Amino acid sequence: MKGVILAGGLGSRLQPCTLVTNKHLLPVYDKPMIYYPIQTLINAGISDILLVTGGNYAGHFLRLLGNGKEFGLEHINYTYQEGEGGIADALSLAEYFAAGEPICVVLGDNIIQGNIRDAARAFRHQGRGAKILLKEVQDAHRFGVAVVEDGEVTGIVEKPKEPVSNLAVTGIYFYDSEVFNFIKTLEPSARGELEITDVNNMYLKRGELTYDMLEGWWTDAGTFESLNRAANLVAESGANNL
Repeated sequence: MKGVILAGGLGSRLQPCTLVTNKHLLPVYDKPMIYYPIQTLINAGISDILLVTGGNYAGHFLRLLGNGKEFGLEHINYTYQEGEGGIADALSLAEYFAAGEPICVVLGDNIIQGNIRDAARAFRHQGRGAKILLKEVQDAHRFGVAVVEDGEVTGIVEKPKEPVSNLAVTGIYFYDSEVFNFIKTLEPSARGELEITDVNNMYLKRGELTYDMLEGWWTDAGTFESLNRAANLVAESGANNL
């Protein structure tokens, strides 16, 4: 299994800090934000990693990470997303890298306390389709929200004004190689982006979408409020054994 970290975008919600660097390079407590998703993949036994970035400061990742020696890696792959076409658009750039293998996708501003090794193992055993990780939250309207009935996902709604549940779809996904064919059929949403929720719903319609509940705390770090929350959570309890 290969790993893909999506770390593009302009980070407009974190301006003016992101006027001088990519948001994923901002500090979360005592380390750059991007360190956490890298370690999430490594902790899951995934060491072949592609970093998808964009914007005006892509070169900053090279200066910081190099080839990943600090993480015990032999190499990190990089690719560049032009513009802001959404998560699915960024993921489409990983098709050549994936080379037909299953992938674990982590959004670059997602930080977790626990480990996804069991989920990765379960997806390898699953063999095909997709798996999403869910977490109960109080602000579900900020995320894709899943409806679960009798142990199965029955629907996913992107950022609903009135959430149908409190189960947020975290920014960690497992896909087989069919994901790239699904992305090619997508039309931009009202936000002008290719939505990853639409991809997940395609797997759902085919009966090939499973889920696991993410253990431990989880947060994104894409706003000043969530960035502060992430720093406090890391400071209090640590994350990813960094």
